[in-house]
Amino acid sequence: MSFPATTMLSLWHDLIWPLIRLLGYVSVSLFLANLIESLNWTSKIAALARPLLRLGNLSDISSASFTMALFSGISANTMLSEAYEQNKISRKELILANLFNSMPVYFLHLPTVSFITAPMIKGAAIIYVGLTFGAAILRTFSILIISRFILPSPERKNEMKVEGPKEVGGGWNAILQKSWTRFKKRIRSIIRFTIPIYIAIFWLHKAGIFTSMEKMMATYFSFLPWLTPESMGIITLQIAAEFTAGLAAAGALLQAGSMTYREIILALLVGNILSSPIRAIRHQFPYYAGIFQPKVAAELIFYNQIFRIGSLMIMGSIYYVLS
Repeated sequence: MSFPATTMLSLWHDLIWPLIRLLGYVSVSLFLANLIESLNWTSKIAALARPLLRLGNLSDISSASFTMALFSGISANTMLSEAYEQNKISRKELILANLFNSMPVYFLHLPTVSFITAPMIKGAAIIYVGLTFGAAILRTFSILIISRFILPSPERKNEMKVEGPKEVGGGWNAILQKSWTRFKKRIRSIIRFTIPIYIAIFWLHKAGIFTSMEKMMATYFSFLPWLTPESMGIITLQIAAEFTAGLAAAGALLQAGSMTYREIILALLVGNILSSPIRAIRHQFPYYAGIFQPKVAAELIFYNQIFRIGSLMIMGSIYYVLS
């Protein structure tokens, strides 16, 4: 059975290459996490965030993951997954640490969001980005308070103070060999889950399942009577297309004088909230299911969405009342 060249090109561009790239990122992050663990450097990395996370009774592993999330969300999640599977952290701490990492992950995307929004919606960008930043701060401290009450205080007497490979024993060759052995064992499990789930999500998208869900959501938000007809267009584009499409529409309406800053900001917030769950299933679940067990991945995404949507709704409500 042969496929047309256009079909093969489409499969390469939309499925095969993105999957290879994803597995490449996960592989590098997994090996890095194993190397850090083999060197016993977790405590050193954790030192940067330890004072803050100790308030929430989170361990050094969670602190190290928080620090790593400032550079790579995949590396941070890989570190948590490895620790959970080795019973170094509990399921509760895994969930809370993953949620707590939303702040550094937000900072990773902040420059991109800021540079895209500023030229399109001008002064409204400052308020919109400020509200999403406030939502991230709210999530972070809410999780810190919750973890303070539900997690036991971790033991500090066994904190690691290893200076390098000599203290670990065996030198760099032994360390690299140990990391490589752990990597090979873990990457097999990741590939076994990631590839079929990624392909399934791809074909569901091709079949129009996600498009239908997005159109349905875009159709049934008449329960928000305070939104203007122009706002509906922005929200529909955000849900059915992507954030930049809604942003472009908002910029055009602002330039034409059809909408105020307030109306645009509220429309973008609502579109952000309504589009978030579908995008999480489509983009986040395939790589989460590769790093964590699929059931755990679904649970983490569920809690992430609850906290994200809840914090955006609170900030949006405050802005609606005060403006």
